[in-house]
Amino acid sequence: MPIEVFYLLMLFLFAIFLFLGLHVHSVLLSIGIIGIILLEGPAYITSFLQSNPYKQVASYTLTTIPLFVLMAQFIVKSGIVRDMYGIVFNLSKGQSGLLGVLTVIIGAFLGAVSGSTSGSSAALGQVAVPELKKHGFRDDIAGATIAAAGSLSGIIPPSIILILYGVVTETPIGTLFIAAIIPGILMTLVIIGVMLFLHTRGDQTAAGLVEEKEDEEEERQQLTISRGIFVASIGLIIVLAIFGGIYSGVFTPTEAGAVGAFIGFITALLLGKVNKQFFVESFAETVKITTMVLLIMVTAQIFGRFITVSQLPKELINALGPLIEYPVVVLILLSLIYFLLFMFIEGGAVIIMATPVLLPIVQEMNVDLLWFGILVSVICTIGLLTPPVGLSVFAVSGVTGIPIERLFRQSMVIAVVLAIVVCGLLIIFPSLVTWLPSLM
Repeated sequence: MPIEVFYLLMLFLFAIFLFLGLHVHSVLLSIGIIGIILLEGPAYITSFLQSNPYKQVASYTLTTIPLFVLMAQFIVKSGIVRDMYGIVFNLSKGQSGLLGVLTVIIGAFLGAVSGSTSGSSAALGQVAVPELKKHGFRDDIAGATIAAAGSLSGIIPPSIILILYGVVTETPIGTLFIAAIIPGILMTLVIIGVMLFLHTRGDQTAAGLVEEKEDEEEERQQLTISRGIFVASIGLIIVLAIFGGIYSGVFTPTEAGAVGAFIGFITALLLGKVNKQFFVESFAETVKITTMVLLIMVTAQIFGRFITVSQLPKELINALGPLIEYPVVVLILLSLIYFLLFMFIEGGAVIIMATPVLLPIVQEMNVDLLWFGILVSVICTIGLLTPPVGLSVFAVSGVTGIPIERLFRQSMVIAVVLAIVVCGLLIIFPSLVTWLPSLM
């Protein structure tokens, strides 16, 4: 069978599985196994499955996922998240858009410390979607906004994507972190702008508005001055402990997740929320969400191995060979390749799989590897929001129950604006990336 026909056949099979409504991990696993068996035989996939899935999830870095999810569970069960949203809503005098802005900023910080786009999207989705809905947001707009905010972990330091890129290309990781600050802030502002636009033009249902009014009255009755001070203090302590501890080097992101979970537990204990149901529900939800995220990562690795075995990246590189003399055209094509890969495969796997193959072409054109690494990270964030396999969107859909097609309709708007504005500005003004590192 010609390799081109094989590629088309697997693409058609992928589309059929998605059309049948299979979960994304089932599609990735099925296509990966079928493709590897057809290309290498059953022995290869058997050997691969014996150890690689375990190695994929048995990583110290990934322990940030259950710890931050557990922290979110403890905080939700203590009730202070609802109180915080109530305080902000009352101070904003009914301007629900301010809640959305706060959610995006929180998502940016959470994504940075957790190091996992899917994990931060899932954790934030479970916490913030109910509160945004109570205050007038449509669920699909709220979910898409949270998916975009969680995806910022691909660009905001300390980003796992940037770390892997630095290791693969031997680019100083500290320099990458400094270079990502301005693009990260720019992406956050763009997401906030699109969120406010979508929310402003979105139709609010009468039921949602009634629920909002009822919740607002309840919040005004419950939020005494002493409780408001306590909730604000707890929020400040959590922010200072987690973010201050990480950036000052006191503890690692994983340890920060543990510290956050401990503070959340103490808060629930002080508020009298700790009982048997508190523990059962918190740990059960943590296991469910963590398992879902890790399962997606395992199956994405298997699918990524199929892509590698199929020699698809190499075939794409060979096709780009004659265009080396036209660097702008090649950069656009490379961006499209990365974008397509990030749509289907977990970000870290794409960096490890594709970058060593594409790097010689980038070096041949004398493109700044620092600038290219930031561009790839931006593309990673965008790819996590687009169908058919936007991992951050699937994570939010899994924990909130919002239909994936409704989320994709909103997340695609955010992704398109990010691609046009941010990628366009980085190409037109490369100094947005190189200016801060030049001051070091």
